[in-house]
Amino acid sequence: MTDGTAAEPGAGLERFIADWHPQPLRTTDAMDARRAAELAATLDLDAAPQAGDALPTMWQWVYFTEFPATAELGVDGHPRDGHFLPPIPHRRRMFAGARLTVHSPLVLGRTATRRAEVLSTKVKHGKTGELLFVTVGYRYEQDGEHRLTEEHDLVYRSEAESSTSFTRVTEPLAPQDVPWSSHPTTHPVLLFRFSALTANAHRIHYDEAYTTGVEGFPALVVHGPLLALYMSELARARSDRPLTGFQFRLMRPVFVGDVFRAQGTPDADGSAAELSLVSGVGNLHATARASFG
Repeated sequence: MTDGTAAEPGAGLERFIADWHPQPLRTTDAMDARRAAELAATLDLDAAPQAGDALPTMWQWVYFTEFPATAELGVDGHPRDGHFLPPIPHRRRMFAGARLTVHSPLVLGRTATRRAEVLSTKVKHGKTGELLFVTVGYRYEQDGEHRLTEEHDLVYRSEAESSTSFTRVTEPLAPQDVPWSSHPTTHPVLLFRFSALTANAHRIHYDEAYTTGVEGFPALVVHGPLLALYMSELARARSDRPLTGFQFRLMRPVFVGDVFRAQGTPDADGSAAELSLVSGVGNLHATARASFG
């Protein structure tokens, strides 16, 4: 994201985060089943879990959402400041991946709590300049029990120091050669609804003029969490065992209207599966591994 902070010449990212040590943050959510029903409708699923049912793995992203005042948002739609946003100039954020372990599922209709904290920070030097890697950990509890453990890998860079160009895939999708597959279709309304469900006001998901003219993308960008959901939902639909773990890595953006496939191959014993999102001939957008109970 972009804020209004002016960068000092020659200042490395380490300088800006030297004193940045945000305290853990604890929030609660009533886990209203209506929210799950809205996600099911957004994904065009035939059925939605009801109050008293277990929340499907990865659906926790539509809960514990933050909704700052409009006046507190930056020009890109993200908050200018936030509890876990590092104080670096001209901040741009990329969601790199996440890991989730299900100790026991959250249950809809019962209040749950989430404890969030920064687990690690590290500055690395890449082709586009300095990058700040931040891992945020989440612990979900319900009825006095530790239910989920989650970690998010976020990458920040300074817009003033670097720029990146993106292109979309135009060649036809290669034939399928794995046992599991689905073919999601994205469009602007879908992205808008998912943004609303996750309280994500980032303009790259709904404002095409901003996305192409300012951020430099060729079209609206499909949310990273939505791409992860396409893979986790494929695993959930094709296995007769519950998902007990899911980890994924985002590698290349998917743009609205792109033709792509979610695909997967289960392990021989059915205890896990390797998943990916592909387009064209050999273009890899994301990978994941699902574990089953």
